[in-house]
Formats: sequence, structure tokens, C-alpha cells
Amino acid sequence: MLPPAGVVRQPLAYLPSSAAVGTFIESQHMVAPAIHIGNSYDVTHLSGKVLHCMLITRRNANNIVSAITHYSSQIERCISGRQLNIGRLLHSHLIKTSIIPNTFISNRIIEMYAKCGYIRDAQLAFEEIPVKNTHSWNILLSSHCRAGQFGNACALLDKIPNPNLVSYNSLISGLTCYGHHREALEVLQKMQRKCGPSIIIDKFTVVGVVGACGGASDLRSLRQLHGVVVSIGLEFNQIIYNTMIDAYGKCGDADSSRCLFDEMESKDVVSWTSLVGAYASTSRLEEAHRVFDLMPSRNAISWTALITGYAQHGQGDAALKLFKEMIEEGFYPSPFTLVSALSACTGVALIGRGKQLHGYVVRRAFESDYYDNVFIQNALLDMYAKCGDMYSGVALFERMHDRDTISWNSLVTGFAQNGCGGQALAYFQEMISSEVKPNHITFLSVLSACNHAGLVSEGRHLLETMEKYGVRARPEHHAVIVDLLGRSCRLEEAKEVLETMPYNAKLGGVGTWGALLGACRVHGDVDLAKEAADSLIDLEPMNGGRYVMLSNIYAAAGRWEDARRTRKLMKEKGLRKEPACSWIEVRDVKHTFLAEDKSHCRTEEIYKVLTVIAGHIKDLASCILYEQSLFNEESTYS
Repeated sequence: MLPPAGVVRQPLAYLPSSAAVGTFIESQHMVAPAIHIGNSYDVTHLSGKVLHCMLITRRNANNIVSAITHYSSQIERCISGRQLNIGRLLHSHLIKTSIIPNTFISNRIIEMYAKCGYIRDAQLAFEEIPVKNTHSWNILLSSHCRAGQFGNACALLDKIPNPNLVSYNSLISGLTCYGHHREALEVLQKMQRKCGPSIIIDKFTVVGVVGACGGASDLRSLRQLHGVVVSIGLEFNQIIYNTMIDAYGKCGDADSSRCLFDEMESKDVVSWTSLVGAYASTSRLEEAHRVFDLMPSRNAISWTALITGYAQHGQGDAALKLFKEMIEEGFYPSPFTLVSALSACTGVALIGRGKQLHGYVVRRAFESDYYDNVFIQNALLDMYAKCGDMYSGVALFERMHDRDTISWNSLVTGFAQNGCGGQALAYFQEMISSEVKPNHITFLSVLSACNHAGLVSEGRHLLETMEKYGVRARPEHHAVIVDLLGRSCRLEEAKEVLETMPYNAKLGGVGTWGALLGACRVHGDVDLAKEAADSLIDLEPMNGGRYVMLSNIYAAAGRWEDARRTRKLMKEKGLRKEPACSWIEVRDVKHTFLAEDKSHCRTEEIYKVLTVIAGHIKDLASCILYEQSLFNEESTYS
């Protein structure tokens, strides 16, 4: 592996010069013998005498292994201490002494650059190796995966002469960690095609692929892999158990998570937390809370799993109560915990509690990087926008150092939902000018802004320009356009948009037909309403709300027999419309109301005020109708 004596390889361009190495050597004063270098001294104390001893050992065939061991030890110290400057000096000296062609030492050099985050230097060091082994390729592959450079990683995998299981495991695990779950499963399929049954998966493959199945909610693939693991007799260790419990929960199969949990002989806090998360993610919140209460010990992740479950399933009050208990018990909330708590405030529009959380984040800014965390800032911005406080939302947005697509989306969505279509469009244009790429959520928000503002031509233009930004229109985008046209009494155009939707969009056209049905109710088009309702009932046969809306349309048109028949059909199918509720926050207390609700302690006062408000609305409506009739008369005689 060594070149002939007297042949010296030239240092790479990114390494210090020989003069610099010599200056470094002469600046040291340690005089210990070479035999002590490996374990006793820090690399920064290497002296000229020590390096000279190493150079001598290179020329002695009996001591070459010892020299390589010494160098490897010092490189390891550079890696663990992130002492890259010292590592570069070592690398340069290794080239000068001609030991660097040794593949083992060369691999350690690649690993040093890679683990210190210098991927380009690792690549250059890799290219300098005259004889590469599979481990050389795998080190570089892993470095690209750690840096999230999966295009380079996939290309590198294709170039490896003889990829082994470690090669595939590195790429699968990297893709899974970065959330590219489908791509990770595709790598597994590629491995199976290329290697066939000769390659046997190990525990690292299982953990990576199980995580990908959970992230992709691919229950079928997860069950297939589970069966393979059992059939080949691979031992289930605690990590595999925990990962599978979590993955089954994410795939909506909490019962399988429970079975695996019960199989475990020894359970740690991760096992318990995974089961809590499995129940919480499948809306089985009571069972999740029961498991949480039984936990021998908890950590911040356990609390976050339960808080997130309540927040995601519309129980914001319970989520915020848990967050308060977590703080009182002395647990330090992570950014994920804070984001879940803020989403709970957003879900129930509790601006007061949201501001309290904002204050908590500001107070903790001196102890952590909370305030500069873009995820927390985006959650705060989303909370202000959805609670209607756009003044605070804009102020926060202007102070943000790092704005991503989610930041802009939150602001555009906030203005759209609060009826400020012009401002939503203005910020959308500013987003484009800032070279931030919009996604499907951006377009959904800006189309909604056009919808609320009645900007028909602008909305249709935006739908047509989506592909310019690499965004394919989805059913929800078409639904907004249908609603926009319907509100403008252009029902035939709305129907035309619906009929010309791509085939795939028609499959998810519940929102589109629903928008058309709502427009028919407003404008009294009974025949088109019947067509829309029939399509909706085919798509959602158990949704009682569709029958109720069609019945109301018949009633408004005076077709009482049709209305009665629709109600009867709904009753025969055992369907009912879930009652909606409204709420208001007064002095940090949430008050909830159902239709014709009389359960509130101040019901009598509330209904008196509602009667007065209804009277004012009626008087105002009469004035508007009177003014409109006068305008029509003037138009007739002019």
C-alpha cells in the first residue's frame, strides 16, 4: 500500500504547506518518546521529535502497523475534539511522509473532514485515495446523508462498485431522519432488486425502514416488514420495539402498538411515551391519558406527546391545562411542546392565553434560543393570525430574522381569513419579490383572499399561474375557485370548472361539490343544488349535513314535499348533523355555545342582548333594501 521509498505525494490544495507544518512542529516543546503519543498526550503537543520518530517508523516494515495506530489515535482525537486545524496539519504531514496512501489511514482522514462538517474536503480526500474499499465509499455516503445532500448520496450509491448493507442502511436512515419517508422505502426496494435474497437485513435496516413506514403512514409495508423480521428470527431489541410501537401508532393501528408494548420484558420511558403517542395520534385520548398516568417516570417528550394529541384533536383547553401542569411539575418545555401549546390556542382562538405563552417565550429567551427558533416564531405568527390580531402578527413578522415559506403563508392566510384580501395579495407579491418559493398552501391562502374580496379575475389568473411555480392545483384550490364563482352568481362557470377538473382532482372533489351546493343555496338554484347534493351523497353517504342543506334549499324554494322526503331519507339512514358550536373568550375564560343553548349561567342576559342586536340588524337590512329599491327606480326612469 506504500509508494516506493523516496516518493513523496504532494499535499492537496486545501491543506497547509510544508513550511506551515514545519513552523507548527518547531513551535512545540514536548520531548516525550514516540511510544507515548498514542494515549498519553493531546495532539496539540506533537513535537518535531515525535513526528520525526513517526517518520522513522514508516521506513521500518516491522513498525508500520505501530505508526498507523499512532496516527489513527491522533486523528480520532481531532474528530472527538473537533480540532480540524490540527487535523489538517496531520493530514499534510501524512502526505509528506507518504503514509497517506494507506487506505485505513485515508478513511480516517475522510471521516475527520466529514464529521467536522467539511464535506467538500472529505470529497477531495476521498478522490486522492489510490485504492478505495467499500468502507471509503460508505464514509463519504454517510457524510452526504448527515448534511441532507441526498441527491449526491443517491448518485454516490449508484457508483459504489460493491455496495453492502451498511451503504443502504446509511441512506435509508438519513432519508428517514430528514422526513423523506417515501424515498427511504424506495431505497429499500432498490436494495431488494439489486441484491436479491442474498442480502439479509439487520437491526439498523429495520429501525430505518420502520421509521419510514410510520412517517409515510404505510401500514401495509410496516406489517410486511414486521412479518419478515419475525420470519428471519431477528432479535427484537428495545430500540426495534420502541420504533415499531411508534410507527404503528402513526399508521393508525394503536392496538398493534399495545400488543408490542405488552410483549416487552423491559420497558423504558421511550416505550411508554411511544404508546401514549400511538393512542393520542388515533384520537383515543382517554386511553393515552390513562397510560400517561401509569408511567413510572416521565420526561418532557412524554408530556409533549399527550399535549400534542389533545391539541391536534380539537381539545385545546385540555392541552393548555396539561401544559400548565407540566410547567408546575418542573419540566422544561421543548420547542415542540411550545408549538403544540400555541396550536392549542390557535385551535380555540384564545388570544389571551396565546399572549401569555408569547410572554413565556420572551422571558426564557435569555436562557435558550426559543425566541430565535423559527418554528416557535411561525407558531406565534399563526396564532396571532388565526385569532384575528393581525397588528401583533405583522409586528412579529417584521422582527423575524429568518422567514421561510411557512412564515409568509401564515401572514397571507391571516389577512385572507380576516377579510383583508388586498393586504393578503400585497404580501403575496412581496413574498414573490423576496424570491421565497410559494407552495400549495400559499396559493390556497391567496385564492381564499380573492374569494373573500370577490376578486374573480385575479383568482382565476392565480389558478392558471400555479404551474409556473411548480405547484400542481389540488381539489381544494378548485373548490375555492368554484366558491368564488358561486358567490358572484356565476354558477354555470363554477360548474364548468368542476367538470373540467383533472380526473385525480375529481376523486377528492367533496369540497368542490360542497362549494357549489353552498352557492346554489345562496342563489336559489334548486336543480343544480340537487345535482351537487347527489354527487356529495355518493362521495360521503354518511354525512348528514348534506341532507340538511338540501332539505333547507327545498324549503326555501317552497318545495316542502321534497324537503320532507329528504329529511325522511336522512332519518331512515340513521344520520344526524353534528351540532356546531361558537365560543368567545372573556378575561381569559372561554364560553361555549350551541344552537339554542340555554346552559350558560347568564343565558337570560345573553338572549336579551341578542334580541337587541337582531333588531338593529333587521333595521339596517330594511334600510339597505329601501335604498336599493330607490336606486332601481331611478335607474328605470333615467
